[in-house]
Amino acid sequence: MRRVRTAIARYPLVVATLLVGAAGLILLMTPAHDAAPWIVGGYALLVAGWEAIGMVRALVTGRAGLDILAVTAIVAAVLVGEAWAALVVVLMLTGGAALEDFAESRSRRELTALLQKAPQRATRIPDPGAGGVRGAPAAEEVPVDAVDVGDLLLVRPGSLVPVDSILISDHAVLDESSLTGESLPVERTAGERISSGATNGAAAITVRAAAIAADSEYQQIVRLVEQAAGSKARVVRLADRYAVPFTAVSLAIAAVAWIVSGEPVRFAEVLVVATPCPLLIAAPVAFLGGMSRAARSGLIVKGGSTLEQLSRARSAAFDKTGTITTGRSTIQRIVPEPGFTDEEVLRLAASAEVYSSHVLAGSVIAAARDTEHALLEARDAEEIATNGVAATLSVDDRDVRVRVGKPAWIREHAPALTTPHLEPGELAIYVAADDRFAGVIVMRDQVREDAAKALGELRGLGIERMLLITGDLEATARPVAAALGITEVHAECRPADKVEIVGRVQPRPLIMVGDGLNDAPVLAAADIGFAMGARGATAASESAGIVNRYDDLSNLPLAVRIGKDTVRIALQSIWLGIAISLALMLVAAFGHLPALFGAWLQEGVDLVAILGALRAIGPRSESR
Repeated sequence: MRRVRTAIARYPLVVATLLVGAAGLILLMTPAHDAAPWIVGGYALLVAGWEAIGMVRALVTGRAGLDILAVTAIVAAVLVGEAWAALVVVLMLTGGAALEDFAESRSRRELTALLQKAPQRATRIPDPGAGGVRGAPAAEEVPVDAVDVGDLLLVRPGSLVPVDSILISDHAVLDESSLTGESLPVERTAGERISSGATNGAAAITVRAAAIAADSEYQQIVRLVEQAAGSKARVVRLADRYAVPFTAVSLAIAAVAWIVSGEPVRFAEVLVVATPCPLLIAAPVAFLGGMSRAARSGLIVKGGSTLEQLSRARSAAFDKTGTITTGRSTIQRIVPEPGFTDEEVLRLAASAEVYSSHVLAGSVIAAARDTEHALLEARDAEEIATNGVAATLSVDDRDVRVRVGKPAWIREHAPALTTPHLEPGELAIYVAADDRFAGVIVMRDQVREDAAKALGELRGLGIERMLLITGDLEATARPVAAALGITEVHAECRPADKVEIVGRVQPRPLIMVGDGLNDAPVLAAADIGFAMGARGATAASESAGIVNRYDDLSNLPLAVRIGKDTVRIALQSIWLGIAISLALMLVAAFGHLPALFGAWLQEGVDLVAILGALRAIGPRSESR
């Protein structure tokens, strides 16, 4: 019963049309059967009048829509005595919304699946270190939005981690497939940062909230998905560009049929099969299907316009670290300053890097955990875009302000900084403790195994020009680019430099692939920003048109392929609707298609257009 009430509230005109039709059929079986055409025709004219108001508003704003055909068909059918044909056209016009809603829900399936998995509740427990009150409840269920940074949380077996947290328990086994696409469980140890949305294993664990819900990874994914699902891009009205010629041709065929035959009914018979629902429905269904197909592979596409841009992309620019390279560098050596040991430099850096979104942070943390020393607890921490991370750590019961990042930034606080000699392909992370320069961690990054294949596929998909744009030194960037056949390298670039370079690249459209806070400006400036591995609340994921939730460069050519397929299918569906409608119009023009039968045939054309557009969802075999 509730579903019936929902349907009535959601599609009142559809319900009204069916009721009028049922009432008319009942009247036909009574002595008052002559009233049936008047009731049916009068209702059809009322709907046509309502639609005409919207049509006039669209014309005033300079947008010639396709509704003029439907309105003209209804009025013409009533005037020539084909009231029942007019009612079928009304049903098609009003039922188009219901058909489109069904197709949209089918197309959004992968997007809405992400929304349904979002953590909703958290189990908060008293913090012994904060002097928990005796007699306080052992645990309390609270909405995830009520969790504050620093709260101690219990995550039961099989439950979702509610917010980004630091693991307090000694060990945890987590399923992170919804975040990374990795199907195998991963092990985490005390002190590691774990992301919201991960599913806990067989043992309960204790974590400390490191971010509120709004700033946690999975909730940010949800927000991006909602933004993508709710986007109404201009290309969703792709059929509008065919509105004027299709309307003109339809009216011309109808007028010629009327003039040549001398029968006004021919005019109505032609127009009832020219009604434009297939054109209005096909494009939005195809684009939503393309977005759903992308989501199935871990790609959140924020709008149909992005898919259209992808279909025409001709250039691609890449950041280096974490994009072309894995970002999981191995430590080559540590160069400590006097007064510090290798282990101390590594421990200080790793304890601060826990709070960094930079791709190199994980490598430093992993190396530190291989030693016997636990990471230090942070009183507070902040990430400074393009520079590094600063954290106040508790070292031997005193607070030490530790900074980890680029040399120029570290030198502002520790003037005694010195730079080591680096071999080609090496990079350095600089560490300072309070105002003292502590040392340097020298690392070497590795080119992604899938990078060469991905770039080769891009060239096959029509990408003519590729660039490497990075903040790293020329000596570091050049060998990486050469290994992948990229001849154009722009090194030692600041964020503003990257924006300037991308702005003048030809041919367009251009895809910019990057990650991290320092890539946010250039991702926003590019025609298509592709945030590589930006799964959470980073500026990169906010500014990019596409967010790649999985750390996999092969998703880039897949995104281009999805864009091309989506636009192709949308256009095929539109042209299929036009072709069938034109064929039916010609049959009707010669008097071989009665108005009522033609109106029902047009309903079939609607279904054909929808089924054709749903092909954009793609094969299930692409799903991870």
